[in-house]
Amino acid sequence: MNTIIAPSLLSANFANLENELEMINNSQADWLHVDVMDGVFVPNISFGIPIMEVLKKKCYKPLDVHLMIVQPERYITLFKDAGANILNVHYEASTHLHRTIQQIKAEGMKAAVTLNPHTTVAVLEDIICDVDMVLLMSVNPGFGGQKFIENTYNKVTQLKDLITRKNAHALIQVDGGVNLETGKKLVELGANSLVAGNFVFSADNPTETIAKLKAL
Repeated sequence: MNTIIAPSLLSANFANLENELEMINNSQADWLHVDVMDGVFVPNISFGIPIMEVLKKKCYKPLDVHLMIVQPERYITLFKDAGANILNVHYEASTHLHRTIQQIKAEGMKAAVTLNPHTTVAVLEDIICDVDMVLLMSVNPGFGGQKFIENTYNKVTQLKDLITRKNAHALIQVDGGVNLETGKKLVELGANSLVAGNFVFSADNPTETIAKLKAL
């Protein structure tokens, strides 16, 4: 399958948000990645439902919503109503992960789970067949523009092996420090989806940069 490219809204110019979304709509981007941060689970605050409502109206690409928040299960219906197509919760923030995954699916969304850099792939052994996607953080979550953590390559391989062994169908997504060099290796190892923030939105030609990532 072609690599799914999901530019991260966190790196967009919010003073020019409508033009940024128009660029995404006209590009080869597959999804728009939306990082929701609460300042508790991660040391930063981003945006929530009001911005989601704007995206629902202005963005024609599926919204890949990454909840970096405590108690994500409390907000599943809210984010569904706000336009989320894929809802992603952290393993580290979900006390009852299986129940949360089922609640997301019951709302008609794709269900995904994220692992922080320090969390081993092995924790997904009993849930991998229930999720549509796993997001591996290749930086510590909370801020854009961080350096890629090299051990992520090993985790992609381990996750790919787990998916194969369990006969699961989860996609593998990677977020953090993604560029043409890291992206190429990640795809070769089995990643299906790449999230890119600064690399896309800080580029001289973001549309061309997305196309180059898509071609990996």
